[in-house]
Amino acid sequence: MKVHLVDGTYELFRQHYGQVSRHGSAGPFDAAAGVVASTLQLVANGATHVGVASDHVIESFRNDLYAGYKTSAGMEPILLDQIEVMEQALVACGFTTWAMVQWEADDALASAAAIAAADPRVEQVLIVTPDKDLGQCVRGTRVVQYDRRKDEIVDEQAVRAKFGVGPQSIADYLALVGDSADGYPGLPGWGAKSAATVLAEFATIEAIPTSSGDWGLPGLRGAEKLATTLRNQMADALLFRTIATVALDVPVGVVDDWQWGGPTAEFAAVATRLGAPDLVTRAERLAARLA
Repeated sequence: MKVHLVDGTYELFRQHYGQVSRHGSAGPFDAAAGVVASTLQLVANGATHVGVASDHVIESFRNDLYAGYKTSAGMEPILLDQIEVMEQALVACGFTTWAMVQWEADDALASAAAIAAADPRVEQVLIVTPDKDLGQCVRGTRVVQYDRRKDEIVDEQAVRAKFGVGPQSIADYLALVGDSADGYPGLPGWGAKSAATVLAEFATIEAIPTSSGDWGLPGLRGAEKLATTLRNQMADALLFRTIATVALDVPVGVVDDWQWGGPTAEFAAVATRLGAPDLVTRAERLAARLA
């Protein structure tokens, strides 16, 4: 079997801005309906075990670690208002849904990926999101990311090609480079090229020698300045890595819990509220095909 783990928050954004791009605007529940439709499409394409994670609230335990971490401030109300609607619709449609409050959607996806990867019955785990944070979960071709917009599989080789480091170094890479979307800056002077070059040699932040003379990287420009910055801001680097590292202890159940068995009796009313009653017929037909 294959396991599909969907980033519901990303999908909500993708559906909303897709509607805006195509039609100039989007209705109050269009994105939520679009997420349900796209998740049903995974089933139509052969998915059997599906879990969807969402950020029920945007804030998480990481906001307690770093004051500058991302919040819901500035997020469009039409998207904020649809998060819970999307979650309720997915549950009514019969999909396992992890609505995160203490953790983030990424943490639920990472935890589920680890559980699925440990199950010998699972042929492949597809984390359905292009989010670079989830690159740290990729393992060979067994645990991969799936970018639906590009219809592209990102395996371990693709992670290395994109970032210059393997999955095990992604959190260290992000700590040095920073992530403006998540609200932490990284270390001054450390860019994508320098971080990739140094981490390709040493893998983790702690393993980087304090003096650039011990790096053995003569072609790296400004190496001693980078080393000085890292020495002086090591605490920040380690904090940012903690923030960038996905949690693996979210209670998400086991693989058998995630098998889709069709919509619940409540789905018809929910789909009508979304303005998408056709989803009921679609879900019922897929369920009948699986029976």
